[in-house]
Amino acid sequence: MLDFILSSSYFCISLTLAAFGLGSYIQKKTKLAILNPILVGAGLIMLVLTLLDIPNSVYQAGCTVLNFLLTPATICLSIAFYQQFQSLKKHLGAISVGVLAGSLCSIGFIWLTCRLFGLNHEILLSLLPKSITTAIGNAVSEELGGISAVTTFAIAITGIFGYIVGPFLCKIFRIQDPVAQGVAFGTASHVIGTTKATQLHPLTGAVSSLSLTTAGLITVVVLSFVTQYM
Repeated sequence: MLDFILSSSYFCISLTLAAFGLGSYIQKKTKLAILNPILVGAGLIMLVLTLLDIPNSVYQAGCTVLNFLLTPATICLSIAFYQQFQSLKKHLGAISVGVLAGSLCSIGFIWLTCRLFGLNHEILLSLLPKSITTAIGNAVSEELGGISAVTTFAIAITGIFGYIVGPFLCKIFRIQDPVAQGVAFGTASHVIGTTKATQLHPLTGAVSSLSLTTAGLITVVVLSFVTQYM
């Protein structure tokens, strides 16, 4: 039975979908932000893999099809662009400046933190793309010489943290404007944060979608230059 599991991608895909579905159900019932479907699903998958003694490399290989869908799923965010296009045009300058500032702050914070804690260069390169979507972040990490598994984990934790804490921080700092909220969610916590932004306001979700895309492009360009001097 275990040999069948190890040689078939159906098990890995089914496990992923079932874990996410169960995570979504748990959050819907409890209404607790901390019980994010991605966080709960990841925990369930790790538990199953540990109990069945299935190597992570086997699971990753079995989920190749799902990884392939990350890019088209990200492109689907353009729907929000279309729906809020006129509003986005009015605030394009402010959004661009905000995303640029947020992206540079993220890169600078990671560099400073790694230096303070004495983390090696490989870990630094793996953590630098933490605030951009997985489809872009993993490619950037591999290109720079980082560890894609570390990058994936950092991106997931960053997104979940933004999803949970983002609304609370907006209240504390009295960030009530939908555009400002969207820039914050999209730049800091990519797709996962954008799901929360969409729940707050349609314009917030659209701005967040635009911000995460722009942040990804800015991060790629900036890292291609600055990593040569790190």
